[in-house]
Amino acid sequence: MKKTSKWISTFIAVAMLGLMAAGCSGKQDSNVIKLGANLEMTGGNATFGKSASNGANLAIKQVNANGGVLGKQLSLVVADNKSEAAEAANAMQKLITQDKVVAVIAPIASSSVIAGAQVNNDNKVLAISPTASNPKVTVDPTTNKVRDYLFRAAFIDPFQGSVMANFATKTLQAKTAAIYIDNSSDYAKGLGQFFKETFIKNGGIVAVEEAYLAKDTDFKATLTKIKAANVDVVFVPGYYQEVGMIAKQAREIGLTMPLLGGDGWDSAKLPEIAGAQALNNTFFANHYSPDDNSPAIKTFVDAYKAEYKETPDAFAALAYDATMMVIESIKRANGVDTVKIKDELAKTKDYNAVSGLITLNETHDAVKSAVIIEMKDGKQTFKEKINP
Repeated sequence: MKKTSKWISTFIAVAMLGLMAAGCSGKQDSNVIKLGANLEMTGGNATFGKSASNGANLAIKQVNANGGVLGKQLSLVVADNKSEAAEAANAMQKLITQDKVVAVIAPIASSSVIAGAQVNNDNKVLAISPTASNPKVTVDPTTNKVRDYLFRAAFIDPFQGSVMANFATKTLQAKTAAIYIDNSSDYAKGLGQFFKETFIKNGGIVAVEEAYLAKDTDFKATLTKIKAANVDVVFVPGYYQEVGMIAKQAREIGLTMPLLGGDGWDSAKLPEIAGAQALNNTFFANHYSPDDNSPAIKTFVDAYKAEYKETPDAFAALAYDATMMVIESIKRANGVDTVKIKDELAKTKDYNAVSGLITLNETHDAVKSAVIIEMKDGKQTFKEKINP
């Protein structure tokens, strides 16, 4: 009798553990296809993550309203990486192993995408970043091999850096430049390198190079050194939090020359931090402009405004594009086999996205146009478009 009772107790305990494991597994509902989003919802880049989440959710809402994919509805599971690389790896692990997503919208920042790369690659689940532009995102620098399961919907830093160097030398007629980078950011270091290479190739002189770290707040000592160099332009390829303070402090000490940057400037918070007047005579490279009159952009902007009551920035547009590219790949794969979805995404050619025609090349990078944005009295204005 005692042996029987013990056996029954053991059986019940094992059964309960099995039920608990099943409940925590994040197993896919047969009527739902789950996509993940590993985004900067809090921390220093929170405005980027919010915009990207909005863009991805809008894409899913529109697709679901038209019947979903393969007879199933889509859902988006968002994990907050807190704008930190270590947290991005943890968020990737959660989305893939617990939530059982079939693809991930990867972080905004290059460093965070790279931090989670091993996780999604080992689990054979693709991750596509809307905006990460450092070449190391898709090509492992230690092996020089393409990361099979990593993609991006953005152009890469060599293109973005050269676009701004060409704009500086050809449009602004600059002969000398200063480069002021965030030394804690792969994104900023990469952009600084490629700007420098093209600027010098065009006959320009980089007279001074300085650096700061993320979360710094006092830049005046370094800006004073830059002022002494008397350069024609200053290239500041950072993120909006520090860039806003740099622009404000630069103008306060009398730096009146053009300030140039990359897509990390694109935030509604930038003029709040810098002040509208400090941003006059500043320009940055971006992936799209809501003022572009193309039909695809107008349709997207109208839908986004109706949903969120604000104008979409590039992070929203690119996250929308990245999500739609994944959805199209699921359709072509005719199922949720993650390897097949990855293979189909790699075949993307001339996809008519909001941010322009996108073709993914052999290194999984988007070949597409860029735009130059000029800040005027705190507002973004479309300056010109640069084709690859």
